[in-house]
Amino acid sequence: MNNNVLFLLILTISICFTSHAQRGVRIGYIDTEYILENVPEYQEASHQLDQKAEKWKNEIHEKLKAVEQKRNDLTTEKVLLTEELIKEREEDIDFEESEILDYQQKRFGPNGDLFIQRRQLMQPIQDQIFAAVQDIAEGKKYDFIFDKSSDATMLFSAKRYNLSEQILRSITRSAKRTQAQNRAQRKAAEEEELIPEVNEELDAREAALEAKKSERDSIVEARRKAALTARELKKQEAAERRQKIIEERERAQQAKIDARNGVTPGEEAPNTETLKSEEEKEAAPETKTREQLIEENRQKKLADREARKRELEERKRKILEERQRANDSINQNK
Repeated sequence: MNNNVLFLLILTISICFTSHAQRGVRIGYIDTEYILENVPEYQEASHQLDQKAEKWKNEIHEKLKAVEQKRNDLTTEKVLLTEELIKEREEDIDFEESEILDYQQKRFGPNGDLFIQRRQLMQPIQDQIFAAVQDIAEGKKYDFIFDKSSDATMLFSAKRYNLSEQILRSITRSAKRTQAQNRAQRKAAEEEELIPEVNEELDAREAALEAKKSERDSIVEARRKAALTARELKKQEAAERRQKIIEERERAQQAKIDARNGVTPGEEAPNTETLKSEEEKEAAPETKTREQLIEENRQKKLADREARKRELEERKRKILEERQRANDSINQNK
């Protein structure tokens, strides 16, 4: 009896394997990237997540830029600060920078918000893809279904074995059935009020930093005002010294003029117009004598010229007379 049962069992298994071998192995594949690109909900959520990541990046960039500006300001103001104030400000800047780096790690680290939210975004779609693959594999008797976008290398894949469209249609039907419920959940999530996290230690530290900053700013402002006041005093003293030098130079110049004019200290200097008239009177005789000499020379030259002219006329007359006598003598001889 036992032998008969064993024989029947072996026969049944053999028949099953034979029929399975006769129909052949059924293989299919899917393209997860193609499926995700054609799921509108995933694309919308992915776009929103990318925008959020870009916002985080800009926020971190602005904070780092502000810290760098504070470092530059500290470098500029070091000459006005004490060593203690410089050390405090450097500690504050280092603390702010470390907080920014912690925030960056919190957002973009291996276990950061971006990684967690992207995984949360992918998980429902992956579950739907896996469920659809299971249904199609069981319903159509597939032996193997591969993922083309995974690490497994597929050198060739015929389109007739591509099950991506079937998976996509299955996900779309499921999405339509749950669309109303998902909309209600999203609306509830948007209307939900976020409870702010209270960190008393951080608040106290920020308050202490703000108090130090206010005190430091007041000290810097007082020193700046003192420096401006000292600078104005120096300008005023320099102007007074310059005015004194100008006055001393004017007095020295006036003393030289008085000495040249023969005025003793305390004696009133003569009027300039009086000196000028006296000089003109003294110079007048000299000018008149010079004019007389010039006139005398001119008259003398005229007299010499007249004398030479008379002499020439006399000689000319004598020559004419001699010629006349010679002519008369010649005529008499004839």
